[in-house]
Amino acid sequence: MHGVVDDNTNPYRTMVMDAMEMNQSNVGQCSIIDEEPNADATIFFDLLKDSNEPLWDDCTNPSKLSVVAHMFTIKSDYKVREAGYEKIVEWARSILPEANRLKENFYIAKSMMKTLGPGYQKINMCPNFYMLYYLENTELIEYKTCGHSHYKPRTNKWRIFVTHKKLRYFPITYRL
Repeated sequence: MHGVVDDNTNPYRTMVMDAMEMNQSNVGQCSIIDEEPNADATIFFDLLKDSNEPLWDDCTNPSKLSVVAHMFTIKSDYKVREAGYEKIVEWARSILPEANRLKENFYIAKSMMKTLGPGYQKINMCPNFYMLYYLENTELIEYKTCGHSHYKPRTNKWRIFVTHKKLRYFPITYRL
């Protein structure tokens, strides 16, 4: 099924139009059509564009987003390391047409897919698990309870401060 996708039958476009309560006849009448979207909407529209963008010209299936999603699934299912992932991508890019839009490496593909996840917050913590550097405690140099230093000793003058431990907080409200 390698044909041109009609905008009226594209399920992603239909979903966006339904969510915005728009149809083809009233798009031009929208008073907010000239406004810039907020950050969340921009991320969503970028992903929507990637889901509609073909992997190369004159290709309707698969899309750029679906290929990266499938490759991440294979990487996860078969425990492929980043180096292995990049070798597979290098090989795939060599057999695809020159103007393909497959992401060049793992880091770029991961940054594209990261926007699909709910995200997390990093919070510095005591190496002895006594306290968190959160809210009013973020600027402390030593831990209140044990007196342990907040940062690891610097090995040279150019190195930035590195904390001993970090807690990754996954807010539940995003997942509900």
